[in-house]
Amino acid sequence: MKNHEETLIKTKEKKRDSSYLKKRDFWMLNYFKHDSYDKTDKYSIEKYGQNMVGKTFYDLTVIDDAEIIHESLVDYNVSHENKKRKGGLGELVEERFFHYKANSDSDPDFKEAGVELKVSPYKINKNKSIAAKERLVLTMIDYNAVINEIEFDKSHFWYKAQWLLLVYYLWDKAIKDRLNYRIDYVRLFTPSNEDLAIIKNDYFKIIKKVEAGKAHELSESDTMYLSACTKSSDSSIVRKQPNSEIPAKPRAFAYKSSYMTYILNNYIVKKKPAYESIISGKIVGDIEDYILKRLNQFKGKSMDFLCKEFEITFKKKEPKNLGAMISFRMLNIKSNNAEEFVKANIKVKTFRINKKGKIKENISFPTFKFSDIVSQEWEESDFYNLLYSTKFLFVVFQEQEDGSYNLDHAQFWNMPYEILDSDVKSVWEKTKYTLLHLPSELKQENGNYKGIFPKQTENTVCHVRPHARDSKDTYVLPDGREYPKQCFWLNNSYILKIIKNHLD
Repeated sequence: MKNHEETLIKTKEKKRDSSYLKKRDFWMLNYFKHDSYDKTDKYSIEKYGQNMVGKTFYDLTVIDDAEIIHESLVDYNVSHENKKRKGGLGELVEERFFHYKANSDSDPDFKEAGVELKVSPYKINKNKSIAAKERLVLTMIDYNAVINEIEFDKSHFWYKAQWLLLVYYLWDKAIKDRLNYRIDYVRLFTPSNEDLAIIKNDYFKIIKKVEAGKAHELSESDTMYLSACTKSSDSSIVRKQPNSEIPAKPRAFAYKSSYMTYILNNYIVKKKPAYESIISGKIVGDIEDYILKRLNQFKGKSMDFLCKEFEITFKKKEPKNLGAMISFRMLNIKSNNAEEFVKANIKVKTFRINKKGKIKENISFPTFKFSDIVSQEWEESDFYNLLYSTKFLFVVFQEQEDGSYNLDHAQFWNMPYEILDSDVKSVWEKTKYTLLHLPSELKQENGNYKGIFPKQTENTVCHVRPHARDSKDTYVLPDGREYPKQCFWLNNSYILKIIKNHLD
């Protein structure tokens, strides 16, 4: 990839020479005309759009349409190279390829066909799997108008988002000039009937919260597939909301990145991983309620009983994940790789409350690289986005007098925004401050590493501690020294409080 990028850079100026443009991509300059697709037919638009597959965005810039574009080629390229240019690549596709002037009106991009154009990146993970790089933003939420749009089929959201022309390009951090990103997939998309039932439920959950004057408390983890994501690079920008004096951040309806990753794999690429399904083709709107009813029908049953019921066997030592194994079997699945969990970014966590009313389990998160923490701001940080977008399913077992554990209940939970932006934020910021002001000595006299990050006793919600195999399992600190891998943890006392509040 590095050699490919170097080649692209070396030939970049050559490509921009006007005499060279006359010789290259002659077919692009002559084939793609206004009448190359029927703007009233969504399938004609899709077929025409698929001519972009295999091309880079730079390839599209050579299609010159004087009726639409008034910038010189060089100026047009330079302005669209800017990664901070809002909607830059989508605008380029609209103007250079589909030959219509980009605008910000409320209609779908192809109004006559009812199709909205969405240009979005995907990435290839280290394990060679593919994933949507980000959520798919659909349309801004007008807080004062949306509470009156109580008919989903007539809502502005559905008017804009019923049919999408998805243009996916391969994102690669090694490529610095985004015009050199390659377009790999162009497909029409509309949700399946099963997904649409859940999306409708999400839509009305968002409206209900806005109507209650709680738009400032909206979180992506409130819902399953459709979310209300923040839509401003400046956190100081706020909007008025109905039924409350508290201003709220601008937000947009968006499909979660987890949902779009599923769509990318199963619908766009058609490289289907082996997902199980909880609802198995049923039309279920409130999937949270469906899952809780499935689990809570076994309330009061012991783990021994449930093991026999679902034929879970083990030889001697009880597996550490027995609670999770039982939880999955109660949902008629075998692992967390259920279709509905993948789409909604749901993580299952099981807890055992002992006779004293305590739990041992803290919730751990992936280890973080120290260099990532110091280079990020809070609302762009990995930890913020993880908690902001993840929904948890807690399955709780209660110890009995004889020492057995019975299923007590199941509950969904997501991190409240007011806690995320206060207690959790303070731990993250202290962690960043520590990394920027490291002590001169990192080891004690006995050779063990000192604990330098926020401890569990310092915050009621979360803390930082090691999550390494041993003292040699390290990451590099900003000053070049090594230190054991660390991760953020949610305190077990905080989790217990969540569980008890639910029961109360």
